[in-house]
Amino acid sequence: MEHNKVDTELQDSYDDQQKWVLDSSTDSRGKIPLRSRTGAWRAALFIIGIEFSERLSYFGISTNLVVYLTTILHQDLKMAVKNANYWSGVTALMPLLGGFIADAYLGRYATVLLATTVYLMGLILLTLSWFIPGLKPCHENMCVEPRKAHEIAFFIAIYLIAIGTGGHKPSLESFGADQFEDGHSQERKMKMSYFNWWNAGLCAGIFTAVTVIVYVEDRIGWGVAGIILTIVMATSFFIFLIGKPFYRYRAPSGSPLTPMLQVFVAAIAKRHLSCPSDSSLLHELTKEEYTKGRLLSSTKSLKFLDKAAVVEDQNENTTTAEKQSAWRLATVTKVEEVKLLINMIPIWFFTLAFGVCATRSGTLFIKQAMIMDRRIIGTTFIVPPASLFSLVALSIIITVTIYERVLVPLLIRATGNERGISILQRIGTGMVFSLIAMIIAALVEKKRLDYTKQHHMSKTMTLSAIWLAPQFLVLGVADAFTLVGLQEYFYDQVPDSMRSLGIAFYLSVLGAASFANNLLITVSDHLAEEISGKGWFGKDLNSSHLDRFYWMLAALTGANMCFFVMVAMKYTYKSVQPGFAVVADRGDDDVETATGTCNTSKFT
Repeated sequence: MEHNKVDTELQDSYDDQQKWVLDSSTDSRGKIPLRSRTGAWRAALFIIGIEFSERLSYFGISTNLVVYLTTILHQDLKMAVKNANYWSGVTALMPLLGGFIADAYLGRYATVLLATTVYLMGLILLTLSWFIPGLKPCHENMCVEPRKAHEIAFFIAIYLIAIGTGGHKPSLESFGADQFEDGHSQERKMKMSYFNWWNAGLCAGIFTAVTVIVYVEDRIGWGVAGIILTIVMATSFFIFLIGKPFYRYRAPSGSPLTPMLQVFVAAIAKRHLSCPSDSSLLHELTKEEYTKGRLLSSTKSLKFLDKAAVVEDQNENTTTAEKQSAWRLATVTKVEEVKLLINMIPIWFFTLAFGVCATRSGTLFIKQAMIMDRRIIGTTFIVPPASLFSLVALSIIITVTIYERVLVPLLIRATGNERGISILQRIGTGMVFSLIAMIIAALVEKKRLDYTKQHHMSKTMTLSAIWLAPQFLVLGVADAFTLVGLQEYFYDQVPDSMRSLGIAFYLSVLGAASFANNLLITVSDHLAEEISGKGWFGKDLNSSHLDRFYWMLAALTGANMCFFVMVAMKYTYKSVQPGFAVVADRGDDDVETATGTCNTSKFT
């Protein structure tokens, strides 16, 4: 009789988990979400839709930015590349602020609404700068120097877009991932595919931008392109609002910095105490008491921080311990969350070299295309230089599709890992391709320079831009592995309450890499001038030596990969307590059930 009662209770519990979403999220009315009516792909598709339009707008501007700066604002190559990198850097670092605001105060949905409004303001100003007489670039069709008013309006517009991206990117991507419950086996598998298809939708926006939008900018006008981008963004924003009843929402949890500081203060205050050999003696709440996120298991790394969870008087009962100040006694979960963030620092740092390589496709690669033969064989049609970036987008789409549909099933059978390979293995694989891309770029640029010298008397003899295709395609493969891997890594491995910031950390890799790229350009150019009397960056590409710069990037990438592998091999993934959904990467270990233990895995 008792046995039947237990079975009935277990069945009722299982039915509740299938019917309701029990991960502390709410529906649009603030109630527990009904699984059949909210979240999963029915909600994620609305979110991927607005991401398509945002990437359409962003890459419609960014891929042609160097062209704009050199042809419309008449800046030289070095200044144009630096300004493009500064803007890209700010755009990629702003999500740190946007992600913090979303996680701590506004929530992800509200932050997306605010950020998209700012984004639209930037697009509108950019469009008006081509139609309001006082803001137009020039009085006439041709001019040597643009109006100062246009230059000011242009930079205000693109930095408004940067600010909008800062709130839009981290909040929207993490909001989309929130639509899948970690504790539900089917939805957990969907989430693993979500990041792949998110990037497929993202790349569809990029591909459209660098073909259709770039063509309009080059052949019809930047103002017309601005109108198209504004209308598309506004339309997708309206569609995003329509999806409101289908979304699952997470309430902001306050500043994530305060609990981190409390752990450090408590650990330092109890630095003279010894940690118990049995981690179960450390302070922790029960599953019933802990309502935000999941409880984490104690790990062996950074043992000093465990002292923050040491109960000073082991004879005290649990109630007395819980009444202690959070500045004196922290839970194991809070300690482990701090460890997660500290362990991310070297991973973040050693992916910067990849970020430096990734930024080449939108700046120097495009500038190379500008002075090469871009005619389609057998026709008079000339491909816009920025449209070559479509090769990166196509390569990402094809690689992600093959990876998701072919490689992952094969790798799952071979490794037993529910992801196929671990997250850090995926990131490392992309780094190998980025190294290959830089080697190809160096060889192609050397061939272009030699070809130019051989035909220096002929202005019509230029090397075909088809030679640039391999470096674009290989860099796209690298992006499909490393960028998607970084998104999944920073979303999955941060504390549950910091997932918008997690996406911001991923974006900050590209932002910091843009600034690092400017530093590399300045330092390498100065050193080359000191050594040989001639820098690597001249007034134009033919007086420059980009091939040597690419070789330097290849060398840095190769050295960086060695350090990345060493760090990754020692990395410990998030360890969730039994009874909570396991989303930690399992490396080559067997995948256990949602109620099983969560072992650590290594990069192998």
